[in-house]
Amino acid sequence: MPESSTQRDLRLDFFRGLSLIFIFVDHIPHNVLSYFTLQAVGFYDAAEVFIFISGFTAALVYGRRLASKGAIYATAQVLRRAWQLYVAHIFLFVLFVAQVSYTAATFKNPMFNDEMRVADFLEEPHVAVVKALLLQFQPAFFDILPMYIVMLVIFPAVLIGLRRHWLLVLVPSALLYVAVQIFDITVPAYPAGHEWFFNPLAWQFLFVSGAVLAQRTAEGISLTRLLRVIYPLAVVVFVAALIVRASWTLHGIWEPVPALFLKELWPAGKNNLSPIRLIPFFALVLLVATHVQPNARFLRSAAARPLVLCGQQSLEIFCLGILLSALAHVILAEYGSALPIQLAVNSAGILVMVLTAKAIDWYKALDRMPVAPTQRAPAMAPARAPGVAPGGGDAR
Repeated sequence: MPESSTQRDLRLDFFRGLSLIFIFVDHIPHNVLSYFTLQAVGFYDAAEVFIFISGFTAALVYGRRLASKGAIYATAQVLRRAWQLYVAHIFLFVLFVAQVSYTAATFKNPMFNDEMRVADFLEEPHVAVVKALLLQFQPAFFDILPMYIVMLVIFPAVLIGLRRHWLLVLVPSALLYVAVQIFDITVPAYPAGHEWFFNPLAWQFLFVSGAVLAQRTAEGISLTRLLRVIYPLAVVVFVAALIVRASWTLHGIWEPVPALFLKELWPAGKNNLSPIRLIPFFALVLLVATHVQPNARFLRSAAARPLVLCGQQSLEIFCLGILLSALAHVILAEYGSALPIQLAVNSAGILVMVLTAKAIDWYKALDRMPVAPTQRAPAMAPARAPGVAPGGGDAR
């Protein structure tokens, strides 16, 4: 999905915005709308979309800065963005713990603390705070952002490697991914016995793959011939995965429907980004890149605009979606989960996310507008003595 230097590739914004909406929906337990998101029909879900596009856009944005202003400036910009994400993560953590704790106390339901994995914080907050600052304590829904921060911290090395040769980056990344799959290497988390849900040692391969694809297309390397060769295989993989995964979903709804290959393929591990998830996702990327062009008319339609705006304000909307998912869970747990209530809660959450993205976009647009020059009043002529000409001579 290349991005022109003069025109933003709205495909990236659209699909990232769609993934943020799906993440919000999927985070609400027993949500009926989750039957209409990616995880219901694919072995992958919105997390893969978000991380892949993040790697792609990072390579585009910081690759241009590396080319124009050098490695030191590009590295500083990447680390600055990582710091912004870190601050947002800590701020969100504080709000989330306060929200869950207040909810549990208000409704006298300590199960909310357990479900949201906040109970460990309440038991020993002095330790949990430090672990949160070290990204080791990750309550429910707090899995993606720490992993994304780690990806950005190592990204300067990836960026410089891409400038040398893309294989210098992709090969070590792939080898590390394979090692994780073979030896089940994990990253410990807090409390003891827990692990990072999104293992950065595995998920880095998806992030790096997006960056490599962006760098290759930005350099004008034509991938048309390669796409033609592997396109039929991608179609077969995508359709097969779609049928199998959809059968699992339908089996969960209506038991007589057979769950194809369930015993052979389950579980499709998300923690270490199982190849069962990764390969069909790459097939999806190829199909989307082939059939959705950068100038597709629907990307500039009024219907697509809300998703594009959410994708353009991804950090703010992601953080907001986390808080809204927790709030939606509380509402459905305390006031019932009948279909009308579920639809109302989902619609309200999505509406808040879209309106927030629109407000942020409006504010940033105002901030980018050039300041009109102020008209200064003409300077007053200095007073002169009677009979003196304006030039200083005698008028007489």
